[in-house]
Amino acid sequence: MTVTGNIILNHQQIQHKTRRIAYQILESNVNEEEIIVAGIATNGFVFAKKIKAELEKITSATITLCEVMINKQEPLQAVTTSLTKEQYINKPLVLIDDVLNSGTTLIYGVKHFLDVPLKNFKTAVLVNRNHKKYPIKADFKGISLSTSIQEHIDVVFEDEQSKAFLI
Repeated sequence: MTVTGNIILNHQQIQHKTRRIAYQILESNVNEEEIIVAGIATNGFVFAKKIKAELEKITSATITLCEVMINKQEPLQAVTTSLTKEQYINKPLVLIDDVLNSGTTLIYGVKHFLDVPLKNFKTAVLVNRNHKKYPIKADFKGISLSTSIQEHIDVVFEDEQSKAFLI
């Protein structure tokens, strides 16, 4: 995929930020036997897989991956997950997305998980843009970036060439 724009994060920087977020997640769940890593489809899920891989390098806890499907054009439609509610009830969960823009996707993801009692609930994003319409924040973020509302952040995850662009 070819994207033109200013590179704000290169592959090595994304790897570093992913590793740092994994350590932060572990620090907030240090005594847990299982941590649920829930990524919002599509790029949030790819980022969640990368965080899961880093967590598995640094902890013996079970890291369970969950894909969260949200219709970003129609966020009021039902949110679905690859895990059943019984699989994450009373467990720590981290909801992950690649970019926090207005907060719409993340807030509807959070709303879905509020129907089930969780032991600990945090959010993580690679890029936080500071243009929120909703009172939502990322507990763990790779980078915070003040942008104009007309600008766009695009994250491209590729094996050895991942990049985040400001367009």
